[in-house]
Amino acid sequence: MNLRESPVHFDERNVRAANSPTPSCHRTCGEALVTLLENYGVQYVFGIPGVHTVELYRGLARSSMRHVTPRHEQGAGFMADGYARVTGKPGVCFIITGPGMTNIATAMAQAYADSIPMLVISSVNARGQLGGGNGRLHELPSQRDVFDGLAAFSHTVLDAAELPQVLARAFAVFESARPRPVHIEIPLDVIVSPASAVTASPAMRPAKPAAHPAALAAAVELLADARRPLILAGGGAAHAAIELREIAERLQAPVALTTNAKGLLPSGQPLLIGSTQSLPQTRAMIREADVVLAVGTELGETDYDVFFDGGFSIPGQLIRIDIDAQQVMRNGHPDVAIVSDSREALSALSTRLHECPVRPAAPDWGAARVAAVREAIIAGCDAAMRSQQHLIDTIVGTLPDVIIAGDSTSPVYAGNFLHDAPAPRSWFNSSTGYGTLGYGLPAAIGAKLAASERPVVCLIGDGGLQFTLPELASAVEARVPVIVLLWNNFGYGEIRKYMAQRDISPVGVDIYTPDFAALASAFGCAAERVDDPQALDEALRRALTRAVPTVIEVREADWFARVPS
Repeated sequence: MNLRESPVHFDERNVRAANSPTPSCHRTCGEALVTLLENYGVQYVFGIPGVHTVELYRGLARSSMRHVTPRHEQGAGFMADGYARVTGKPGVCFIITGPGMTNIATAMAQAYADSIPMLVISSVNARGQLGGGNGRLHELPSQRDVFDGLAAFSHTVLDAAELPQVLARAFAVFESARPRPVHIEIPLDVIVSPASAVTASPAMRPAKPAAHPAALAAAVELLADARRPLILAGGGAAHAAIELREIAERLQAPVALTTNAKGLLPSGQPLLIGSTQSLPQTRAMIREADVVLAVGTELGETDYDVFFDGGFSIPGQLIRIDIDAQQVMRNGHPDVAIVSDSREALSALSTRLHECPVRPAAPDWGAARVAAVREAIIAGCDAAMRSQQHLIDTIVGTLPDVIIAGDSTSPVYAGNFLHDAPAPRSWFNSSTGYGTLGYGLPAAIGAKLAASERPVVCLIGDGGLQFTLPELASAVEARVPVIVLLWNNFGYGEIRKYMAQRDISPVGVDIYTPDFAALASAFGCAAERVDDPQALDEALRRALTRAVPTVIEVREADWFARVPS
């Protein structure tokens, strides 16, 4: 049996019946779920229908929500992730019991690591079969327990009446707490159970937590007296760009951004250090700071210690702002801990700082020091990194409003250090946090659905693209004209270099590389190959005119030969 195809034949009468309005007195739990999601403002559902989920789809066709079918449940999760990163709203997935859930696990883990809102709704075996171990179709010993560690919470709906409350809990997490995936599983017998009494109205969401006045006062006292203040901002502050900039300019405080925070200060802003917290020049500056304000950042390894040398430290006084009370106490002991939504806290800090005298920053601090640090970093970059930065500069120069969704690939690593995004939520990738491969293409599809008016580029390597290559078909089917910029180094190039640096004979990294142009054409996409900035500029402009995805291949050796630095 094909696990995702129903063995039941639906004739034309059944199809008409399934898409006809169901009287509220006969509404099932599955139908009530669709109505509730619609009323919560959900626009897209990502999923692959199967024998255990078809009842979740009853009524979906007559709703305002659009269904997008990936070619693998991991793709569904990554599409939901890309949509959420652009909009700040949860991406929603309908996932089948068992293999569908284990397939989406990697995407959930990436979203969990990066604090991305994602609602995964799955089926599960009937209530009387849970934990039975009788070899039922798609059976796991405890599906909920498997996914509890990849979600803010995982809940089994044992009665249709629970549905409004559990969705209210989920949206409270997405909007008023640290956003992470939520998993809701509905047993097969509950999906079809009567739900005529279930309310279709969304619950009132709780307000975002605000900072305690005493903590704000302590933070203002430290910041107002600082001679060398410095700000470290992460993805948790992505919605607080105005407030962050106000504080930075008031204090003349240099700002370093994590990958997920790029764009909080725009390119060219004099106080913007960039995203170079793992490099010696920026680390030295952080060590010299007398007060560091860390907002919405884990201070985690993949943003502050990507070379794994343990050299990052904050000797000065530390103020931390985070919506997660536990995270405030990880990766550094704060002198002032503010548990709050970042925008709420920064807005309150900004108001108080404008109402009190602020000690002038040291004369060798601020914009002048940032310029010197940035100049030293650029001078220390090798030719390969500068060449890859030229690639990204060409993309942004041709497409100023572009969203770049990246994978774990060499140009993305370069961009994480050197690229300054023009606005928040315009640069994100899977090389931080969980660090998976294959993310870029489906995430770009989700991003393009979220922002159809903006160009979206997937920046991905040949190894990573082969993880989720079939999602090109999903993009064609969904009429999503993403641009796939393929960096082809014929294998797992970064791991090949990593092995060579450790005197390990390369094994398993020189993989077979197919003809990507032929494959792209077979999927219904346009395909081009370029090897210099002018050709790339022209190819990007042509891609904008197409209604189908475009795959633009750049071969690493050819690009390096023509763009040495």
